[in-house]
Amino acid sequence: MTDSRLNEAGTASPAATLRLTVDTDALASNWRSLNAASGAGHAAAAVKADCYGLGTASCVPVLRDAGCTTFFVAHWSEVRGVIAHVPGAQVAVLHGVLNGDDCAYARAVGAVPVINAPEQAELWTRTGGGRCHVMIDTGINRLGIAPCDALDPRIAALEIDILLSHLACADEDSPMNAAQLAQFASVSGLVQHQRASLANSAGIALGADYTFDLTRPGLALYGGVPRPELAGVIRPVARVQAAVLQTRTISPGESVGYNAAFKAVRPMRVGTVSMGYADGFLRSRGPDNAFHHHGRRCPILGKVSMDMVVVDLTDAPDVRAGDWLDVPWNVADAAQQNVLSQYEMLTAIGARLRCN
Repeated sequence: MTDSRLNEAGTASPAATLRLTVDTDALASNWRSLNAASGAGHAAAAVKADCYGLGTASCVPVLRDAGCTTFFVAHWSEVRGVIAHVPGAQVAVLHGVLNGDDCAYARAVGAVPVINAPEQAELWTRTGGGRCHVMIDTGINRLGIAPCDALDPRIAALEIDILLSHLACADEDSPMNAAQLAQFASVSGLVQHQRASLANSAGIALGADYTFDLTRPGLALYGGVPRPELAGVIRPVARVQAAVLQTRTISPGESVGYNAAFKAVRPMRVGTVSMGYADGFLRSRGPDNAFHHHGRRCPILGKVSMDMVVVDLTDAPDVRAGDWLDVPWNVADAAQQNVLSQYEMLTAIGARLRCN
């Protein structure tokens, strides 16, 4: 068997000091649960941003084998990596087509553009047409045609598979949810299409009125819980671990890290851990947070550095250099303790974690 860590000289690279483990059983279970919650509809999968930071190669085959047949990305640059794992499945691009190169690429690889403006519709038709999706803006004011453009002849000329919109406040009990639902239902009757899609992860939890033919979960697939109705249904997917690089004992009055943000008031055994904001563990997550060793809490001391975090080993005195600590990455729990959203916690995962 070939060692994947062999370099060009045939020498194995040293083992990484970071681990990102994707619980593939939990990922598959989450998709099946969201698919079941989609009622008469079918759950697609948002796999943009490298599957929300957890890795296209790790996640897309699992979603495919669980039964997913429609995948959404944001950028054209994301298409090839997804299609490689799902030949024959539909991959849709949310950012639409801006020029002839986008249109040519879509047809060459079999991806489906989401048309977001009458001008994009005209471009798609002029360059050859074919199957596409159309986004209707019902109030989030990001991408999509205005409802008043639903009868535009350039939209009518399209071969529309999915007519979709996006909820702005599905994670809240907001009157905007019902308003967007009503707007979408109204516009749906004006535009010829095969399928309709409105609900994201949180939207699925709003009930059958929101699920239509296709739902588009993203966050909840990867362990996020955007609404309390999904608590107990969605399982954590990502486990992050980092190795201890060094331990030392500091004396009262000594400080730790940049700006001497922490000063010891007693002798302390501390550990320097191979994890920092370059890996997605941002400084905003440092205060009052902790790593763990076999369930024992190792509080963070001082500021998070680019490549290192220092932790208090008082409750884990046996930890030595080379030991692994669990990094708090249960997005449903940890996001409640930080200024970061669950989406940011996932997508901020650094490249050094994703490549290990």
